[in-house]
Amino acid sequence: MVIRNSTEQDFDRMMEIYSFARRFMAEHGNPNQWGPTNWPPEKLIHRDIRSGNSYVCVNDEGKVAGTFFFIHGKDIEPVYRIITDGAWLDDSPYGVIHRVAGDGSEKGIGAFCINWAFEQCGHLRMDTHGDNIVMQALLRKLGFVHCGTIYVEEDDYPRLAFEKTFRT
Repeated sequence: MVIRNSTEQDFDRMMEIYSFARRFMAEHGNPNQWGPTNWPPEKLIHRDIRSGNSYVCVNDEGKVAGTFFFIHGKDIEPVYRIITDGAWLDDSPYGVIHRVAGDGSEKGIGAFCINWAFEQCGHLRMDTHGDNIVMQALLRKLGFVHCGTIYVEEDDYPRLAFEKTFRT
């Protein structure tokens, strides 16, 4: 598998993958993270593509099998400034990965995307819904530490905040 920047030509495929991910999450006990709002909205994905922060995972057959948002820098995620029930491990510039989704065609797409993002910056923060047991297990398996709780603007559900860094 390889990771590359998304293009507008990938948009329809990306939306298919997000549709699959919403169904998968609902079937695995997490119907509220993306389902009620039909997350992510098309407008946001177009903006991510234009900004150069949208990526796709292409499998060995050349098919787009996964997608995600990734950015890195200092204090790049405003909602991460306030963390409750804990604290971040490292105050240095970090990467953020959001909207990780695979099409279910093969195992390991999520891990491949998250590991790729971590390799780009060596310090990664992520958050996930409390009902997203699948993502929580994956993050722990990949060496992330649960650091506390953050709150997003999209809904009223708290998110579990995770971090992985070479520095700690």
